[in-house]
Amino acid sequence: MKVPVPVFFPKQSMIGPDAPIGSVGLDRIGGLMPRTVAETLDRTLLNLSRKSRHFGDRIGLSSANDQALAFGKNNEEFNFVMGALADETLIKNLRGIWPGEVQITEKGYARLAELERGLLGHLSRQVFVAMAFEPKLDDAYNHGIKPAIKDDCGYEPMRVDLKEHNEDINNVILAEMRNSKFIVADFTFHRRGVYFEAGFFMGMGRPVIFTCQEDDLKDAHFDTRQYNHVPWKDPADLREKLKRRIQATIPG
Repeated sequence: MKVPVPVFFPKQSMIGPDAPIGSVGLDRIGGLMPRTVAETLDRTLLNLSRKSRHFGDRIGLSSANDQALAFGKNNEEFNFVMGALADETLIKNLRGIWPGEVQITEKGYARLAELERGLLGHLSRQVFVAMAFEPKLDDAYNHGIKPAIKDDCGYEPMRVDLKEHNEDINNVILAEMRNSKFIVADFTFHRRGVYFEAGFFMGMGRPVIFTCQEDDLKDAHFDTRQYNHVPWKDPADLREKLKRRIQATIPG
């Protein structure tokens, strides 16, 4: 069977149901790339760990084949990233030349442990969404929150009620919160779980974006009234205001 050739679209939102399998928007690809030097180093270290078969393994590297590991466009960028990791003593250059052969150091494994425990959520492209799972709010999520996060800002929304799993739901919630960069907490209908999840993110020191339908904002709990909520009238209004809040307050 002939597999359809995927097509690149300017935006993910332009991909229709008849598009070839695997088609992707260029805005989605751009959103997957590291946005800072620190993020590039951390994600490169994670990539190196996946090439390693065991602790202390000697990892052979080729600038011709492994540039993507370091998100490099050319040899100079590849060598710069690897050199920076070595300068930070996260890896050891075993041959003294690049691309050469490297080994993850004890300090490097300590850094990996931090990343894999989700303690550094700035690496994640996932956004936890806390809200009342009510049919009345389906349009607010599908046409407001989700496209603002995904199509407009290049992140991946996570709603636990839409995630397939075979585990205790409480463990899933905690794991996905730890693995998320920030939370969009919509307080419409004022569910207790939304207050808990927003508080959990504040305790982790991660950003919380408060949203609430305008008519419901008057009933906000006194502990959260002082926070700058995004008040919204309808899904289109929510999408535009949430997009602006994310772009203005969440560092790339």
